[in-house]
Amino acid sequence: MRTPAEQGFFMPAEFEPHDGTVMIFPERPGSWPYGAEPAMPSFVKIWKSILADELLYLVCSKAALPKCKAVLQDAGILDKTTILTIPQNDAWARDTCPTFVIRPETEDIFGMDWRFNAWGGDFDGLYADYAEDNALVAALCGALGYGRFDAQTFVLEGGSIHSDGEGTLLVTESCLLSKGRNPQLSKDEIGQRLCQYLGAEKVLWLPCGIYNDETNEHVDNVCAFLHPGEVVLAWTEDRNDPQYAMSKADLDYLASVTDAKGRTLTVHKLPVPQHPVCITQHDLDGYTFAEGEDVREVGERLAASYVNFYFTNHSILLPQFGGENAESDALAVRLMQEWCPQRRVIPIPARELIVGGGNIHCLTQQIPSAKRTVSE
Repeated sequence: MRTPAEQGFFMPAEFEPHDGTVMIFPERPGSWPYGAEPAMPSFVKIWKSILADELLYLVCSKAALPKCKAVLQDAGILDKTTILTIPQNDAWARDTCPTFVIRPETEDIFGMDWRFNAWGGDFDGLYADYAEDNALVAALCGALGYGRFDAQTFVLEGGSIHSDGEGTLLVTESCLLSKGRNPQLSKDEIGQRLCQYLGAEKVLWLPCGIYNDETNEHVDNVCAFLHPGEVVLAWTEDRNDPQYAMSKADLDYLASVTDAKGRTLTVHKLPVPQHPVCITQHDLDGYTFAEGEDVREVGERLAASYVNFYFTNHSILLPQFGGENAESDALAVRLMQEWCPQRRVIPIPARELIVGGGNIHCLTQQIPSAKRTVSE
C-alpha cells in the first residue's frame, strides 16, 4: 500500500488556514483538580477566541455532557459549538485527536491514527487505562467524515511534532527516542516513518525539550515554527536553571542545520517564566488519582513555557502564568506581537491549565483547510 506521502498528502503548518479546531471537555480528576472548576474560565476564553476565527468541535463524554452544555450555555456559545459525544480518557486533544494531513489537489483531509499509549505505556506512561484515548481518532474521523490513515503500529503524539508546511518537521530526541514509544526502531527509521506519514523531506532533531516535562519533552513546549524558516525557542539567561543547558543545546543545534529548503533558521528566543510554576498544597488537595496514574507532589516544578501557544486563523492564544510572573507574561505578549504583527496576541490565563499537565497547544488540534497552502 502506498504511504500517505506517496499519495500526495502532507502535514501543513499550524499557522496556515484552518477549517476548525478540536478540543476535549476536561473531567479527569487526576489531571484537573476540583472538578476542573479552576481551569474552566481559561477553557471558556480559549473556546470563545477560537469561535471568533473558526469552527469549534468539542469532544465530551456522555457523563459530562450536561455540565458541558451548561458551561457553554453560560458562556453564550452553546449554539455556536459542535459537541461530539465520544468517550475518552483525558482532555489532551493535541495528542489523542488526529494529526491531519491534506492533499490540496483533491481537497482531501485525512487524520493520522497514531497509537497512543499515555506518553510511554508500561515503561513510563502517565496513566494505565488509555484505550478510549487510543480509539478516539477513528471515532472522530468517522463523526466528522474525514478519511483516516491507520498508523497504529507507530506510537506518536501530536505534541511531539511541528511542521513548517514546506517539508520540515521539528521533533526532540528526548521524546521520540524514549524507550516507552518505538524502541524497536532506530532514529533513522523513526525519521523515515515521519516523512512517509507526514509528507516531509527533512526531520530536525532538537536534543531537548522543557525541564521536567512529563511527556519526555514534547517539542511543542520548547520550539515552534512562526513562519517557514523562522522558529521561536524557549530560553533562559539563568545559567543556574536546568533549562539553560537544555535550551543552549537546542540553540546550538538549530544554528548548525538548515531546513528542507536549504534555509538557515531564524531563531527567536522566548524567555520561560522568570519564576518556576510549582504544585501547591491547595492544588494537590484537589486531585483524585486513579490506580496506575502518575501522581503529583507539593513543590513539583511544572513545565511552564510560553511556546505552548496556539495559532487560530487570525490570532495567537498565548499562555500567561500570573502572580509573580506578570512581568514575564507581559514580555511574552510583547515579543510574540512583534514577531507576528499580522495576528492578534490573546493572553490566556494558563496557570490552572499547566496544573493539569499541559497548556493551550496541548489542548487543541487544528483541522487544516485543504483549499489553501502556505505558498499562496
